[in-house]
Amino acid sequence: MTDAEDRKPKSDEARSAFLPPGGAAVDGDMSTTSEFAIPEGLAVPKVTGTESEVTSEFALPEGLDVSQAPAADPEGSAFTPPSTYSSKHAPSAFTPPTGIPVVSLTKDVPWQDRMRTMLRMPVAERPAPETVQRGDESGPAVPRVLDLTLRIGELLLAGGEGAEDVETAMFAVCRSYGLDRCEPNVTFTLLAISYQPSLVDDPVTASRTVRRRGTDYTRLAAVYQLVDDLSDDETAVSLEEAYRRLAEIRRNRHPYPGWALTGASGLLAGAASVLVGGDLIVFVAAALGAMLGDRLAWLCAGRGLPEFYQFTVAAMPPAAIGVALTLGHVDVKASAVITGGLFALLPGRALVAGVQDGLTGFYITASARLLEVLYFFVGIVAGVLMVLYFGVQLGARLNPDAALGVSDDPVMLIGASMLLSLAFAVLLQQERSTVVWVTLNGGVAWIVYGAMHYAGDISPVASTAAAAGLVGLFGQLLSRYQFASALPYTTAAIGPLLPGSATYFGLLAIAQNKVDAGLVSLSKAVALAMAIAIGVNLGSEISRMFLRIGSAEKRRAAKRTRGF
Repeated sequence: MTDAEDRKPKSDEARSAFLPPGGAAVDGDMSTTSEFAIPEGLAVPKVTGTESEVTSEFALPEGLDVSQAPAADPEGSAFTPPSTYSSKHAPSAFTPPTGIPVVSLTKDVPWQDRMRTMLRMPVAERPAPETVQRGDESGPAVPRVLDLTLRIGELLLAGGEGAEDVETAMFAVCRSYGLDRCEPNVTFTLLAISYQPSLVDDPVTASRTVRRRGTDYTRLAAVYQLVDDLSDDETAVSLEEAYRRLAEIRRNRHPYPGWALTGASGLLAGAASVLVGGDLIVFVAAALGAMLGDRLAWLCAGRGLPEFYQFTVAAMPPAAIGVALTLGHVDVKASAVITGGLFALLPGRALVAGVQDGLTGFYITASARLLEVLYFFVGIVAGVLMVLYFGVQLGARLNPDAALGVSDDPVMLIGASMLLSLAFAVLLQQERSTVVWVTLNGGVAWIVYGAMHYAGDISPVASTAAAAGLVGLFGQLLSRYQFASALPYTTAAIGPLLPGSATYFGLLAIAQNKVDAGLVSLSKAVALAMAIAIGVNLGSEISRMFLRIGSAEKRRAAKRTRGF
């Protein structure tokens, strides 16, 4: 028997093992060959309907009664409201039935107000930016935009701008290039900004440290002009053009030479001495002392000494000249000479910026600024006290009451206050176009202070606060009309209000071993300084809240005039 014949019967026998009882299928049907086939005669219950047979081991046995949760109130999902939630009495954690009100941002107001409004809103509630005008089809270069933003913020912070205004400018730059989900952060010497493209993308963060600080309001105005052009829809400023203009701003020389700054410090001290009762001789003596102190401070700065020692050295010459005049029995008010020299050194700009940061919620930056002011003030105190102490030991009879006399000629006092503001503006390196306005603003401040304090017999703190508030109001109006920073219009105008005489009286009393009287006078100086800062900030906030200055038509005309 062949191999094929041997395999054939075995195959037939194997196949027969799978045939159901009753033989093979008939009528042309295929034979059942599966071992899972149901034997003939075995009754199997048929499933009714379209439901599938329950085969899960987690199925409940038949006959077991289990209470089911109502279908309308399912529990267990993180996105399902709890059973105690009622839409009629929704808690604050849920969106109210009326929705979140949309903030209306008009284009007729300056970009500072629009950006400040959005900056104070949560990221999720900020309106989306408009179509990006600057950038190619692939979108803006995020690292370069963040770098440009940090460089602009560095110039503003180094120039003395407040923390909120710096963040507003940084936010405006990012929004102008379409980066809406960005968060700037300013803490005195550190600038940081973070941008997150979406909720699922990784954020991009960059930071920059401010190493040097300088007073140049011309550069500050140029930076504001750049941010203004970037925020305008009608000007297409590319990243390359913005970098080029920023480099030109950095390379720009100061508008006034060194000898002009020294002369301005002398004029400031002389004008301040006239405000406290000095005559022509006192004017010249105070001017010479301030100029000599300024040159010594420049020499110390060139040697790399910190600013604390620069203020200490600069405070010595005016005090030394006043003591020398007293020892020489010259019939002049030596106290007025020393007081005038102190006016040129008091850090009014840093004080106003520090209080403004505190009032707007930037407490870390405000604390750092006020601590810086404290160190400068201690440096001035140290310099003046050393000279006064040696003067008292040598027999100099300094009378604090000699500086209390004020001239009866209001025209001369107003002229002296305007001259002080003019010299202060030059020291701050302001643009020549703003010097006239800030000079007039300083005259108005002294008129208000003199009318309230000398004519109305109102306390000097309240009079100073009212005058400073008017300075802040006028400065904010002028800045909004020009779409620029308010610092050039306010900082120099508060010069006549600085507490130079109260500071000198306190130092003189301490030098004469009258510590209690000295501390009282220094406390008065601190109160006057706080009144100045709060008044300036309050005037600025009032102007932003209730007044609408500036329009899109004026702005477009200005752009066309500049050639854009």
